[in-house]
Order: sequence, then C-alpha cells, then structure tokens
Amino acid sequence: MKVAVVGATGLVGTVMLKVLAERNFPVTELIPVASEKSVGKKLSWKGKEYTVHSLEQAIAAKPQIALFSAGGSTSLEWAPKFADAGIFVIDNSSAWRMDPTKKLVVPEINADALTVGDKIIANPNCSTIQMVLVLHPIHQAYGIKRVVVSTYQSVTGTGVKAVQQLENERNGVQGEMAYKFPIDKNAIPQIDVFMDNGYTKEEMKMVNETKKILRDDSILVTATCVRIPVMGGHSESVNIECERSFDIADIKTMLSNTSGVTVKDNPANFEYPMPLIDADGKDDVFVGRIRRDESQKNALNLWIVADNLRKGAATNAVQIAEYLVSHLLVQPS
Repeated sequence: MKVAVVGATGLVGTVMLKVLAERNFPVTELIPVASEKSVGKKLSWKGKEYTVHSLEQAIAAKPQIALFSAGGSTSLEWAPKFADAGIFVIDNSSAWRMDPTKKLVVPEINADALTVGDKIIANPNCSTIQMVLVLHPIHQAYGIKRVVVSTYQSVTGTGVKAVQQLENERNGVQGEMAYKFPIDKNAIPQIDVFMDNGYTKEEMKMVNETKKILRDDSILVTATCVRIPVMGGHSESVNIECERSFDIADIKTMLSNTSGVTVKDNPANFEYPMPLIDADGKDDVFVGRIRRDESQKNALNLWIVADNLRKGAATNAVQIAEYLVSHLLVQPS
C-alpha cells in the first residue's frame, strides 16, 4: 500500500502524517510530496526518514492513494493527472467539492456512495464536517427545514502564517500579517473572500456542502463565519428548525449514540464543549448546550466544537482512505 501525501510539510499535511501513524493505516511505502523548494529534503515518519518528492515523481511511484492538502490550484492541475494514473485522490481543498461529478464525503454519513470509479474524492470544509455530523441523525429522525449557524473559527484554519501572526501579536513582535487586521483580542467577521451576495466563500461553502453531503437540497442554510484568536478547534452556534416535533432528551440520546460524536452537556456543572479543553488533538466532534428554541416551533439550539485540523481535515481524509482500503481496493494476495 503506497500512499502519497501531497503538501506533507504544511499544517494539515503534517497532521495527516500523524493521523496515518496513530490509526496504523497500512502504509508499506510513504511518498511525501511538497513544493519544489522542499523536494529532496528529508522528513521523519514512524522512525524512518523519507525523501520529499515532486508531484511528477509521486505519480511515477504509482501510489494507490494520494492525500492532497496543497491548495485548490494544485489540486485542479494535478488531481486529474493522478486520477488518470489510476490513483485515488482524496482532496482537502475546495477545488472539487461542488463538482457534480465528484463525491463530497464524510465517511460516517455517505461513504456508501463511493465506487471504484471515484478517483477524485472531495474532503469537505472543516466547519461543514463538524456541523453535518451532528445534523445528520437529527435530519434522519425529524427532518431539518432550516439551519442558522454562526462560527468561531481557529487561526489554524488559515495556516502557519496566521498562527505566527497571533503568536507575534501576543509577544509584541512585528511580523508578517496573515490577516488585514490584528487577530489577538479581536474577532474578524470575514473568512475567505466576499461574494456578490454579501456572503463570504466560507459561508457559502457551509450552505452548499451541507445540502450535498446530506443529499437534500430542500434544507435551508444560512451562515456567518468569524475568525477568532483561538488555537485548538472551531466552534459553532447552530439553530435547527425541524419538520417534526422532538424531545430534547431523545436528541441527546441519539447524538450520544452517533459514531464520531461526543455529547458534553451538563451546564449545571459547567460541562460544555470548548476547543482548548475538549477538541484539541481529538478526532470526535463535541456537542453541548443542547436546548429547545423557545421562540420557534420544533426548533433547537446547540454548540458544536471540533479540531479543524483533525476531523475537520486530516482525520476525515484518512477515514475516507480507510473506507477505500476496506471496501474498494483489491489487496494483493
């Protein structure tokens, strides 16, 4: 089982390597791939040293699976080349997510839609993944009419440059700016660029990806996405209006029994999910503050937190790869 990790030296790529090791993914040969300036450098993984490859070298090595986390332009150019060579590409960028010919996959929800013909598989947006894991069982049981979500997103979602900006500001150091404004002690209500409708691309990703993953275009979704000076995970305040009536106790029980979801909901004892306390370094999505919306019939509010670099990116991609290995890839005898 040869596995290429494209963008292996980046923030998400580094976590992908960590998750592959932690989950004992059956890698017989690792092919780390990075930009031209990193080609030839050495990288350590599971006690061994590996040479960083170019994209051309990676294709020539013929891996069965390539995990991509190198940005949309790289994916648009190179994912088809890998796919033409018979390699399964699991892409973490936004390049292929809304392509009607490509599957957008959260394994706990819709991995069953994958076939051997799906050579380019899209990994959803980090903020979408953690939300749909919670929405899915609720939608199946009660039918979701509308979702209103406000996000509080970690600087790690922007990348190393943003983490450095936050650390510089906290230490009183002048340095390169990932954002137009200071991020420490601030909240920036813009993630990605603005579109003609006044929403950002991040907000519209949540709208469109949710419908595609849940396979229901009738769900109404509106989002406001905000960057805050936090590391460890993204948080979301979510209001859900259902088609049918529900009991809050049943919602809590159902979510407690949902794979990949941990319920932490005991406000009387100050128990609710937080990025630093609960999500950082974890693969589960945490949900709490589960309560009825008293202003609207058949509606509820809840709070969702997850490590955006793990389940929001790397872990979800590796879980897709695990599904390919167990269901679609023929193993040599």
